[in-house]
This record gives sequence, structure tokens and C-alpha cells, in this order.
Amino acid sequence: MSFLRFPFRYGVRSALVAAVLFAGAVVPAVPAAAATIDTQAHNVILIDATTNTVLFEKAADQHMPTSSMSKVMTMFAVFEALRAGRLSLDDTLQVSEHAWRMQGSKMFVELGAKIKVEDLIRGVIIQSGNDAAIVLAEALAGSEDAFGAQITKRAHELGMNDSSFANATGWPADNHYSTCRDLATLAKAMIDTFPEYYHYFSEREFTYHGIKQGNRNPLLYRNMGVDGLKTGHTEIAGFGLIGSAVRDGRRLILVINGLQSMQARADEPARLLEWGFREFNVYTLFKPGETVDELPVWLGQTPSVPAVAAQGFQVTLAQQERRGLKVTLQAQVPLPAPIVKGATVGKLVITAPGFVTREVPLVAAADVPRLGFLGRLAAAAHHVVFGSTL
Repeated sequence: MSFLRFPFRYGVRSALVAAVLFAGAVVPAVPAAAATIDTQAHNVILIDATTNTVLFEKAADQHMPTSSMSKVMTMFAVFEALRAGRLSLDDTLQVSEHAWRMQGSKMFVELGAKIKVEDLIRGVIIQSGNDAAIVLAEALAGSEDAFGAQITKRAHELGMNDSSFANATGWPADNHYSTCRDLATLAKAMIDTFPEYYHYFSEREFTYHGIKQGNRNPLLYRNMGVDGLKTGHTEIAGFGLIGSAVRDGRRLILVINGLQSMQARADEPARLLEWGFREFNVYTLFKPGETVDELPVWLGQTPSVPAVAAQGFQVTLAQQERRGLKVTLQAQVPLPAPIVKGATVGKLVITAPGFVTREVPLVAAADVPRLGFLGRLAAAAHHVVFGSTL
């Protein structure tokens, strides 16, 4: 039995796949020199959420104050409570004195008033109401301090290990911080987990108690496919934004912080998102179940078995970097019969200079029973005489 290692060369389908793959290059975990951009922001990460590829980052793992961007974590907890049945959109929650007295951006709730959960959600997301966030936090955890501990634990479960939340609002506190990378993780989790509630992030205005306020996310008004998520600002943090945009079925997520003005918060995220859509593309290399090659079988009732991709595989390619990608099929051949449909029969190894190697399992697309006794004798005789397998 020999070890088979070759780029695609067997059959028409393989030749077509090879032509596509060698036309581009995989984007590395950090951007290549040919695909970089400058920014005035202190902290940035831009991710292609379709393939979880980082397109650009700057101090993305540095702890930073998150201001109201951390309200996305508060909303994640609220949406989990809705799904679990602990809250409903029509429930009413009473406003405490702590919530009523809270400063900063406000929904303008009244002391002692009972407010629908759905109104509070809009008050947090659209109006960035600190008061509304506290009402929800107290309902879920009894106090804002306890809520901070709860969402910190939940954030760590989501993989946000460089985050700590002291409150529901993002109000400055020594133990309240996150990173751009963690907030991007949160944004993707929000989008993927709660499609039924995500629409609140794209609503442009909300009126409560006769006061109409517009969504503070400036990208929603630019007709560029943005559908969320949240702005933030404090004196110590500067101006920040968690943004996400979809174009031609492709989603980018941007987290940016440390900008110096509201105008910069409107312009710089838009510029970075446009750059990401313009300079990179997503290519589908294999679809789930797509036949990659026919692998030879020893002592099988058929001489070969179709090897198919066990999962779909997409890569994000920088348009300037369209050389250097190599796809190699690795398998021990001939494969001994019997072969069970779905069994792993090899793998595709996808490499490019400076990039993280990726592997895609290949599985058998059909059962291949073993030959009977007489068939095995004939195959053995053929091998002795001709030196090859049937």
C-alpha cells in the first residue's frame, strides 16, 4: 500500500477544481502586506464572518473601555431570557430609583413606571438608554452588580476571555473592559444565535414618552448594507462602534474604538467596511458532498470509490494575492475493501505561503463491498502477472 500525495489531476472535475483553487490565495489570520490599510482608530478588528477570516486588525487584543458597545452583551442576556421563557416581549418591568437616576444616554423612563420589555429593548438598542438597560438587568439578576457578574460568566462561555463586565450599561468602571476581538465574537454570536431579534439593531428610530430618538449608529443611514449593531462613547474610551454589513450574501463585522469625534465614527467605519468588501472576495472551493476524485480500491466489487468533501469549504481571498495557493489530496491507496459509505478515505490539505494550513476530510460517497473468494483469487493472480490491481 502506498501513500498518495498529489495535486488534483485525475478526471475532468478535479482539473476544473484545481483551476479555481490556484487562481487565488488564502487570507492569513493577520493581513498580508499587500492588503493593509491605515486607520486613526486606537483599536480595530475587521472580520469576514462568512469564513471567520480576519481582514485587518490593530491592537485587537488590547483591553479597552467599551462604553455603550457593551450593551450588546446585555441584549444577548435578554434575548437568552426571552428564548428560555423567563421573559416575554409583553411583560412589564418596574423602574427602580437606581435606573431612574442613572445619567448618560437615556430612554427617559419614569420612576415606578411599568414598561414593556420590547420597549425597553428598543430603548437600549436604538436610544442607548442606560436607564432601560438597568431595568432589564435588575429584572434578570436582582441587581446591576449581580447582572455584571452573570454576563461576565456568559461572555467567557462564548469565548470572550479578555472581557469583564461590571454593569449593564458600559458606564466606566475599573473592572469593565473588553477587546475588539471579543466584541467581534459577541457580534457574530448575536447575529448567528438570535436572528428573530436581530432586526432591532437596524431600526432607525424609537419614540417613548413622547420623545423620539434616532438610532445612534451612523452607518444605518448610508445605504451600504449595514444592519447593526451599537455605538459607544465615553471621555476615556473615545468614540466606538460595533458594525456589521451584508453585501451579496457576504457579511463583514467591524469593531472600532478610540476615535476622536462623532464624524470620525461615521466616516472611518464606513471606509474600512468598503475596503473589506472591495479588496477581498469569498470563494467556495468545495460544496458539501461534492466529488473531488475517484480513489482506487483493492479487492472491491468496484475498482474505485468517489471521494467527496465531508463539509463545504470557503476561503476569503485578497484580490492582490492570487498566487501561491496549493491544494493537495492525501490518501493511502489503494483503499482496502470493504469500504462503508461515509468513512474517511483521505483529506485535502490547503496551503499557501505564510498562511495557516487547513484540512478538509474526504469521505466515501458509496459502499464498496469486498470481492468474493473467487474474485479475490482473480485479483491476486492479476497482480502477480501484471503488477497492478484490478
